Amino acid sequence: MTLSNAAASRPTFRTTLIALALSLCAGAALADVPALSVSGNQVLVGGKPGSISGSSLYWSNTGWPGERFYNAGAVGWLKDDWKAKLVRAAMGVEDQGGYLQFPAANKARVKAVVDAAIAKDMYVIIDWHSHYAFRHQNEAIAFFQEMARTYGHNKHVIYEIYNEPKDDVTWDANVKPYAQAVIAAIRAIDPDNLIIVGSPHWSQDADIASRNPITGFSNIAYTLHFYAGTHTQYLRDKASTAMNNGLALFVTEWGSVNADGNGGVNYAETNAWIDFMKKHNISNANWALDDAKEGSASLVPGASSTGGWANWDLTESGKQARETVRNWPSSSDTGCTTATVPATIQAEAYCQMSGVQLETTSDAGGGQNVGYIDSGDWMNYTVDVPSAGLYTVSYRVASANGGGNISLERAGGSPVFATKAVSATGGWQTWNTISHDVQLPAGKQSIGIAAKAGGFNLNWISIAAAGSGGQIALIQAEDHAAMSGVESEQTTDAGGGRNASHIDTGDWMSYTNAPVTIPETGTYTIEFRVASVGGGELSFEEAGGKPTYATVAVPATGGWQTWASVKKTVTLNAGSHSFGVYAKQGGWNLNWIKVSKGAQ
Repeated sequence: MTLSNAAASRPTFRTTLIALALSLCAGAALADVPALSVSGNQVLVGGKPGSISGSSLYWSNTGWPGERFYNAGAVGWLKDDWKAKLVRAAMGVEDQGGYLQFPAANKARVKAVVDAAIAKDMYVIIDWHSHYAFRHQNEAIAFFQEMARTYGHNKHVIYEIYNEPKDDVTWDANVKPYAQAVIAAIRAIDPDNLIIVGSPHWSQDADIASRNPITGFSNIAYTLHFYAGTHTQYLRDKASTAMNNGLALFVTEWGSVNADGNGGVNYAETNAWIDFMKKHNISNANWALDDAKEGSASLVPGASSTGGWANWDLTESGKQARETVRNWPSSSDTGCTTATVPATIQAEAYCQMSGVQLETTSDAGGGQNVGYIDSGDWMNYTVDVPSAGLYTVSYRVASANGGGNISLERAGGSPVFATKAVSATGGWQTWNTISHDVQLPAGKQSIGIAAKAGGFNLNWISIAAAGSGGQIALIQAEDHAAMSGVESEQTTDAGGGRNASHIDTGDWMSYTNAPVTIPETGTYTIEFRVASVGGGELSFEEAGGKPTYATVAVPATGGWQTWASVKKTVTLNAGSHSFGVYAKQGGWNLNWIKVSKGAQ
């Protein structure tokens, strides 16, 4: 972004210099992260599907509002308070105060951030923050060679070699030749750390790059930049095209406001983008950690430069960014998310696979499906089954010729729980749902979908208790992706765990982290598990507030832990939904939300 085209991120409280020094010393001894590697159109975390999230610093330029945040305190607060896995050092190049004018000062700021990130066990992007990098190729090569010699042995380091080529720059004539030269220089020193390349039109033309990609080097990804107030579905479509053409994407810069860095937070489009990135395992950094007088800045003017930010130090976009980063799915051991049964699992959200590819689907809800499934191919998923028993497992399949056979088994192949034949549906994008009842053991486990005979595509898998009245999702109220005003507490309701509590008028919760696939347009029953002394009223809606599906009266149940269920029949369209709950009148607790097919 240009100076007026920026965005931000931020934290909340204050750490002492002694505590920081101790944490840095401990981190330096123990710091390590899984390697990032590119496989097909995915950036893998430790060799498995996953993604990381964090914040980008503002331009490093001398005399600009971002330079004072290039320090260990700010980086440490991102890790400790925001739970960030990633920080980006955006080193300005040709603009006033940038690297070409003050190389030593800008380089020192970048190295301070890289050193702090390594000590705090974070990934760090070294970003050549330029719009015309190809005009300064020799300087870029010298800089990145020095960074590779200094940090190339650390898995934490990511090289972003061209931030945002402008729209008067072309991929074929300018960006690609520059990138090939710089990548070759880095690879002569560092053979394996991730390198990220920009594309024209402020890094929005990854689809154009995908038609003539860089070849001859491994671990190359392409950045995508978006600002939710400006960039909508059309840019997500361009991103999908790039991925379908085989590019691995990494969103090194995104904002919840307009592309010029101003305006308010566009919550609906921001949530749509967050869902898109999570669905496709796209790692990301929010723009930007600074206190400039821009809507994209995460901090209010005059905020501390070394962390310790309280809630009132955050702008609206800063609060939104912190919430997103803190709630980003973990990319730890499995590199994938555990689905708690009952659940609908997107087929492409596998933990591991062999032989399959992803493609855009025309099925309800859009997105991608797993395709090119041949005999012997397989995918693994992690599920948590609440109790041993009989479960209905459904598969959304498409097959031109039929003859396929699905084996549901424990990951690794033994035991096999059941098999299901796949008949011809009429085409590779003509979808049917097939199901069978399967006995499953209790507990967290890795299950496999293996093709005993191939020749079919798979969009999703649904697992629900047999005879559960068409239940397709159970959302734990406290597991929200974002909220306002809500707390949680231990519950005495059946099943234990925690419930959402202290819900007052105007409070809300959204569950963009738990999308529900509605298999077909029709009538559904939504059940709310509530407790209240005096009653209240809730609104059941799509995350972000529109549309509202139902308004439900919450009865007085007799106590804050005296639980009752209330139901409402609604009409839902087929596809993926991220639901939300809004307190039109507060004074109640919520334990869970259940979605079932049909009126009950």
